[in-house]
Amino acid sequence: MASKFFVFGVALLDLLAFILAIVAEQRRSKATVQQDPNNGDLYCSYDADVSTSYGIVALVFLLLSQAIIMVLSRCFCCGRPLPPGKHRAWSGICFIACWITFVIAEICLLAASVRNARHTKYFAQDQQSCETLRKGVFAAAAAFIFFTAILSELHYLLYSKAKNNFPGSSQGHSIGMTSF
Repeated sequence: MASKFFVFGVALLDLLAFILAIVAEQRRSKATVQQDPNNGDLYCSYDADVSTSYGIVALVFLLLSQAIIMVLSRCFCCGRPLPPGKHRAWSGICFIACWITFVIAEICLLAASVRNARHTKYFAQDQQSCETLRKGVFAAAAAFIFFTAILSELHYLLYSKAKNNFPGSSQGHSIGMTSF
């Protein structure tokens, strides 16, 4: 029962991270060139910095979900070794792929949040072209969050099947030994 609760919690954290990354993409900072009324200099003015917050919260939710899955599966390398079989092999493949997609998603979220925050905090004096965060960085992070969610859930489910699949337990029949 507890593992179902944790799997549901991890899925919820992944879903929230995905939604926040999509919202961060929609709410990226936009820039306009404005003229200073005092001296006539042009400068870039950036709007609100809300997508940076969404990106950082998505990063934290994804980090929490990955940590929970790794604790539940003992990071695939600690504890009693799993019996050989297809479940262990596929769990290992999902484990490696989930870490790759996790790292890419975290890098995208962090880089996009930092770049977006930089533009909303500082004004660029005498600049005709106002740089903003490239469209699609938060969306790429959302895609990798989605892949991470699927792969981490698959890893845990396959790990659980491999852990519970002891040799001889699938047959169901055994010879009972008595005290005779």
